Amino acid sequence: MAWGVALWSLATFLTPWAADTSLWALLAARAMVGVAEGVALPCMNNMVARWFPPTERSRAVGIAMAGFQLGNVVGLMLSPILMSQGGIYGPFVIFGLSGFLWLLVWLSATSSVPDRHPQITKSELEYIKQKQQTSTRVNKQYITGGIPPFGRLLSKMPTWAVIVANSMHSWGFFVILSWMPIYFNTVYHVNLKQAAWFSAVPWSMMAFTGYLAGFWSDLLIRRGTSITLTRKIMQSIGFIGPGIALIGLTTAKQPLVASAWLSLAVGLKSFSHLGFLINLQEIAPEYSGVLHGMCLTAGTLAAIVGTVGAGFFVELLGSFQGFILLTAILYLLSALFYNIYATGERVDFDTTAA
Repeated sequence: MAWGVALWSLATFLTPWAADTSLWALLAARAMVGVAEGVALPCMNNMVARWFPPTERSRAVGIAMAGFQLGNVVGLMLSPILMSQGGIYGPFVIFGLSGFLWLLVWLSATSSVPDRHPQITKSELEYIKQKQQTSTRVNKQYITGGIPPFGRLLSKMPTWAVIVANSMHSWGFFVILSWMPIYFNTVYHVNLKQAAWFSAVPWSMMAFTGYLAGFWSDLLIRRGTSITLTRKIMQSIGFIGPGIALIGLTTAKQPLVASAWLSLAVGLKSFSHLGFLINLQEIAPEYSGVLHGMCLTAGTLAAIVGTVGAGFFVELLGSFQGFILLTAILYLLSALFYNIYATGERVDFDTTAA
């Protein structure tokens, strides 16, 4: 995580210099950002599996992802202000330096596993060890390393359930993040600074609902609901809800109404973090980081297709409506696939049978 943040902060900070140098230098800087950012979510999932027992993981993921969404809010709101004060390069310089400041806190306040943390209390360490059912095996796998069994991981349908869900999540996430300011500017003729504010509201909603979803998910499990059913409930709300909300978005005539539909879509989308995202730790605790990396590869490809495809789709049809409806349908189909093949139980990856 530290190396990833250091690399993407440096690449972000150097982006203005790269842009002034050549197109290839700019592309290289942005590629470096993407390579480095790829470690963030797998590392988060990896550490949650080590530090939190099953009955507390949903809240841990909810809090972490709330920070992720609040970062989008801050970025969308600050970028127009920074550009107006310091030019188009302002956000890159400020966000790059902020990454290095965060890094200092991270290095001084974290450790890979609980028993290596210099400030952890004896009672907290004992609590984690007592409730972490697979702690010994998981930590041993993480520390010793080795080549993951990619073939066996891909031979199981629960793996494909989380891969498909992550792909759809990334498709919707990056399409909304990338295109919604342009959507409000094009469809409702608001200026880009106002469009940034309209686009930031849904991410605030996502941060709030994500924590509530995490609390509710842990509560269901503590009260006896199976982990499998809990994950499927969260995933259904997180995909079916946005699918319906995006259909409603296509009917909006005013920017405030459109922002409300979009806020509902993005807010409900946060429930999926307590579906497929935390499910990675449950089906393969010893390979959760690796499996998350595999999911992110598929998700990144889906995000590229969705983000680039949206431009071609809008140019071909002359409106955003068709692409929004397509995204809504994909959400509904992905929810169905997940509910058929997902499980909250640990999967035996020692054999290749489905």
